[in-house]
Amino acid sequence: MSPEAVIHIISQAFWTTVLLCAPLLLIGFAVGIVVNIIQIATSLQDSAFSTIPRLAAFLFGFLLLLPWMLKQISAYSISIFADLGRYAR
Repeated sequence: MSPEAVIHIISQAFWTTVLLCAPLLLIGFAVGIVVNIIQIATSLQDSAFSTIPRLAAFLFGFLLLLPWMLKQISAYSISIFADLGRYAR
C-alpha cells in the first residue's frame, strides 16, 4: 500500500471523527453560552446549574443525532471494508 493511500485513509478517519463530534460540541457550546449568560444576569454561581443543562443538552442531542451518526460511521466502515482487498496488496 502506498503512503498516499495511508494518508487518504487516515484523513477520511479524521474527517469522519470531526463530522461525528462537531454537532455535539456545538450544542454544548451553545448551551454553555446561554447558561453562562443566565448566571451572569442572576449572579448565580452554582456549578450544578451549569453542568446539568449541558449534560441534558448533550444527551438530547446525542439521541436526536444518533441515527445520522450511525449512518455516517456505517458509510465510513463500508468504504474501508469494500477496499480491503486493495489495501492488502
